[in-house]
Amino acid sequence: MLNKGTSQIYLALGYTDLRKSIDGLSILVQESFDLDPFSRSLFVFCNKKRDKIKILVWDLNGFWMHYKRLEKGVFKWPDDQNSKTLIVGDREFRWLLDGLSISQKSAHKIVKERIII
Repeated sequence: MLNKGTSQIYLALGYTDLRKSIDGLSILVQESFDLDPFSRSLFVFCNKKRDKIKILVWDLNGFWMHYKRLEKGVFKWPDDQNSKTLIVGDREFRWLLDGLSISQKSAHKIVKERIII
């Protein structure tokens, strides 16, 4: 999901009223999170029931809004009362979309060695 040119993935912690469209979510990014909605970052929002997400991203001359609704189950959405957003990597974001926690204990560790035997 993290495409070439995308800088960060921000999760909006807690829940968001997903009746908001592009304008409402971009204002939320700018005014409540004090972030730039035109920054080529992904801004990800989840509803109260945790079965829907919206992703807002700027793309050169306009906004994209992606929407996903789960037919069964919920997203393991992080909740932090001390912060409004959380920056996650592409790997953690894919886990979240797959219904997993962003802090997987049993995931394979990333291999950093670059030597072929």
